[in-house]
Amino acid sequence: MRIAKRIGSALAAICLATAALWAQSEREYVIVVHGGAGAMRSLEQHPEQAAHYYAALDSALHIGAALLERGSKGEEAVIAVLRYFESNPLFNAGVGATCTAAGTFELDASIMRGEDLSAGAVAGVKHVKHPIEAAYRVMTRSAHVMMAGEGAEQFAREQALEMVDDNLYFATPKTLQWVEQLKQESKKNGTTGCVVLDKQGNLTAGTTTGGMFKKKWGRVGDSPVIGAGTYADNASCAVSCTGHGEYFIRHAVAYNLCARYKYLKEPVADAARHILHEELNAEAGNGGLIAVDREGNIAMDFNSGGMFRGYLYKERATGHVCGEVGIGQKLVPVSNHP
Repeated sequence: MRIAKRIGSALAAICLATAALWAQSEREYVIVVHGGAGAMRSLEQHPEQAAHYYAALDSALHIGAALLERGSKGEEAVIAVLRYFESNPLFNAGVGATCTAAGTFELDASIMRGEDLSAGAVAGVKHVKHPIEAAYRVMTRSAHVMMAGEGAEQFAREQALEMVDDNLYFATPKTLQWVEQLKQESKKNGTTGCVVLDKQGNLTAGTTTGGMFKKKWGRVGDSPVIGAGTYADNASCAVSCTGHGEYFIRHAVAYNLCARYKYLKEPVADAARHILHEELNAEAGNGGLIAVDREGNIAMDFNSGGMFRGYLYKERATGHVCGEVGIGQKLVPVSNHP
């Protein structure tokens, strides 16, 4: 009996190893991005405006894919993509950040490594040019997971990260125009995120945001909260969320998706659909998420009018690169991979 059990255990281990190899044999790498969810479906009716967002999402995907193609770690790709979003006033992150009720800018960011569950986050920073870099330094150069406010900024200075003297650096003319438009779209929830499965089979997730429009001073949403807006675990998925943060925190959405995948054995797309459309809804928990599982399967679901999003992956066997970007329900192919 003991011998039979040992043989059975050995066969099971071989099967698991074979399954893992097969899981990694389909796609060499995968990258998925989002630029916020909300009432932007009407953009599809204005091709000239929509083209700017399609181009930005396309650029973000290719920035990350170029690093993954070279064999860089997933976290390098995630940081490069989110730095791009933080520098693009089309999105609610960095120079595109929306303002608080006091007319200032408070930024949040987080990153998580699925290989060892390391994570870092910053919340309510006002002078850090690229909050995602500060979050990464919290993960790699501190004993903590989250730092907030003045403490996070002091840490960023000690790490010699690039700072801005004037908080109004984040308020470009385009940003202010976008904020005025945002006032007319109360359900528009802006955040940017990136999830990656790299060539080594490791998952990484990151999120960066300017937060909710006219939020109260000191308010922190889901984006820097590990398990709510960001989560990555090599045993399941990498997830980045965007939406009404209070509800995403209450439902621990990012971890919830990973748990449904890991323990209920739900496909990643089914888990995302259940959470967004059954546990949450367009009134209580308006928003969306992106995710990639350890096998390279993706989810880009939302319960709002639209979500800026896109994916790109490379097939291991053929070397074929496939990707699409979208705003509403329609997806369009990415440009040719360089």
